[in-house]
Amino acid sequence: MHKIFGLLGHPLGHSFSRKFHNARFLRLGIDAEYVNFDLESISQLPALLVSEPSLCGLNVTIPYKQQVLPYLDELDPVAARIGAVNTICIKRLSPHEAEKQK
Repeated sequence: MHKIFGLLGHPLGHSFSRKFHNARFLRLGIDAEYVNFDLESISQLPALLVSEPSLCGLNVTIPYKQQVLPYLDELDPVAARIGAVNTICIKRLSPHEAEKQK
């Protein structure tokens, strides 16, 4: 299964992360892609998650390290103390799990 990982921030034109991670995926034979998600507003995050069902994780950079907190379902205790996150692990629920949470 092709997985997508990426960088969340704005602006991202200066970032070397995409080139760096995609070169590693290729070298290691990992079926994944690293994409820059340059969102003008953190409010676009829910739509991004819906539009990218293969998205498995995000690195977070300025200005969203703190602004993303209200969009997260769980927060590591260290991140909670710091009040910011660097990495988001995306866990997708199966239809059965989603129904149970209703």
